[in-house]
Amino acid sequence: MRIAHLPETRLSFPLYRPELGGGLPSVTREPGHTVWGALFEVSDDEAAAIDAAEAAEGRAPTTEFRAVDREGTTYRVVTHVAAADGEYEPSREYMAAVVTGSRRWQLPTGWIAGLEEYVEEPLI
Repeated sequence: MRIAHLPETRLSFPLYRPELGGGLPSVTREPGHTVWGALFEVSDDEAAAIDAAEAAEGRAPTTEFRAVDREGTTYRVVTHVAAADGEYEPSREYMAAVVTGSRRWQLPTGWIAGLEEYVEEPLI
């Protein structure tokens, strides 16, 4: 496992799921932004299971993104991206799980703080 980021990419929420009360995440190319995550090497069977789970949520695999780890090494990665063009308020429930995973894998503190904003109650 490695910690890495997708440069020139932002987190987007193009998939609406009423049962979760909001949008599900994907990534979108956008200069000046970065999306952090963890890289895992998985077997073909595991990759097929991940592809199926992502497809059930509306995302398809692509190899168009390159991830860069903390040492500057670039990796060709499979990223699951939504084809939808909408933009919704994120699901707090889903994002709480994303925050938990980000803490577990010790992603950058600033990234986690930004994710936490999606699950906090609004001030007004």
